[in-house]
Amino acid sequence: QVQLVESGGGLVQPGESLRLSCAASGRDFGILSMNWYRQAPGKQRELVAFINPAGDTNYVDSVKGRFTISRDNAKSTVYLHMNSLKPDDTAVYYCYALKVRPPVMAYWGQGTQVTVSS
Repeated sequence: QVQLVESGGGLVQPGESLRLSCAASGRDFGILSMNWYRQAPGKQRELVAFINPAGDTNYVDSVKGRFTISRDNAKSTVYLHMNSLKPDDTAVYYCYALKVRPPVMAYWGQGTQVTVSS
């Protein structure tokens, strides 16, 4: 069983930066694919960034060049570094972990609010 706890959200002005953290409990962090999703009011939840156990990453086009996902396996933590934030980035950001080795398991965090507004 894995529990995910996000932190680091808040209210920032356009152009500013934030770093989100997602701390995982349990022993399997090193074999988890870690993802950040977000959901804005009235919109579907979308995948923002992905990092697999090997460190390969991928991003939704709207955040490429501005957001960076990273992981620290020693701390069982994944980060989302967000630069040049825009009002369109306003959303609840969720951490999602996927263990692809059998038994396949998936876990969600509780979410953290990011608001970008002047």
